Amino acid sequence: MTTVGIAIHNLPEGMTVALVSLVDIKLGIPIAIAIAIHNIPEGIACCVPLYYATGDRTKSCLYSLLAGLTEPLGAIIAILILYPFLNASVLAASIAFVAGIMVFICLDELIPVANNYGNEHLTSMGIIGGFFVMMIAITLLQ
Repeated sequence: MTTVGIAIHNLPEGMTVALVSLVDIKLGIPIAIAIAIHNIPEGIACCVPLYYATGDRTKSCLYSLLAGLTEPLGAIIAILILYPFLNASVLAASIAFVAGIMVFICLDELIPVANNYGNEHLTSMGIIGGFFVMMIAITLLQ
């Protein structure tokens, strides 16, 4: 389920990176790098549980790769569907839509599941730490 969730989550991420890059490459590159950095723990979050569940290194790496490939798929979909209509309003609406999806997934799925494991403070510290790392990465790359 984690791998499926990450795959679904990667689709709008790819859309956002593609649309922002089409409008302003100077902003798109730091966002792409920040997303790439955050994809490292996502890949681990897919691969390790799959490996321990199946004992098959090849299968766990393949499924993790497929989950990661939904990000370029999202970029392709965004370019094919939205590029002909791309302007400031479409970009703003698209990014707001993707942000809403991400916030919903976090609040409705990820945080409650993480809290079920008992250490709610660790979940909160992880969220704050993730925000901090992304802010630092985007700031350093501007």
